[in-house]
Amino acid sequence: MSTITRSDSKPNTVTTRDGAEIFYKDWGTGTPVVFSHGWPLNADAWDDQLNFLASHGYRAIAHDRRGHGRSSQTWAGNDMDTYADDLATLTDSLDLRDAVHIGHSTGGGEVARYIGRHGTSRVAKAVLVSAIPPLMLKTAANPGGLPITVFDQLRAGLGADRSQFYTDLSAPFYGANRPGSKVSQGLRDAFWMWSMQVGIKGALDCIKEFSETDFTDDLKKFDVPTLIIHGDDDQIVPIGAAALRSSKMITGSTLKVYPGAPHGLMSTHQHQFNTDLLDFIKA
Repeated sequence: MSTITRSDSKPNTVTTRDGAEIFYKDWGTGTPVVFSHGWPLNADAWDDQLNFLASHGYRAIAHDRRGHGRSSQTWAGNDMDTYADDLATLTDSLDLRDAVHIGHSTGGGEVARYIGRHGTSRVAKAVLVSAIPPLMLKTAANPGGLPITVFDQLRAGLGADRSQFYTDLSAPFYGANRPGSKVSQGLRDAFWMWSMQVGIKGALDCIKEFSETDFTDDLKKFDVPTLIIHGDDDQIVPIGAAALRSSKMITGSTLKVYPGAPHGLMSTHQHQFNTDLLDFIKA
């Protein structure tokens, strides 16, 4: 378990046992709602939801995963267990109780591993959004997953020209490559800006973590109300090997499929998503 320290000189960071500083935003008051972002983004990707929930009487919190955004770019520790322990450090430091944990994409894996490693004593509800569990990689036991070559291509693109790689990745991430897309250039530019803040070591390590980590045992430990949201046109984390399987593994979970929605649906389907979140949290 990480040692928790907070500094008055850096009120928006917590320091983990290995010395990494984890940046977080903490807006509003009330029941805590904690957001874990996807790769290769940071807490800013949740700003619309943070503002919405804080304006509706909730305490909205989002952190930058280590290696991402304003958090430390550590050489070691860019693995799912440590991500989950960093989240535990944050929740313990802020003494968050009866919190709603929301994870997008890799952040969904982070939430799953957090529950798997630390239990639900501080968790009231969970939301998995376009999330990677139970396993993205195609294996004999997971034939619906993506082949390792897909992730090797991500690593190659990142290593060759990461700026252009992130520019290109923004299209399938938000469905901008689909006919009739109304995705703005501004949103794609924001994706590029957030992505360029990731250290390349952390970005490369995270590809292995989100593609090869098996969350099956973690999902079996969910014992709180859980909402699973996924778009059926997700080109990054296809719904078949992800939400459709997770919803069967988490007892009593609720699955909401957004027709035609892409991976970054919290931006492209902001109103619907915010409404569904608020309804689920209030229920």
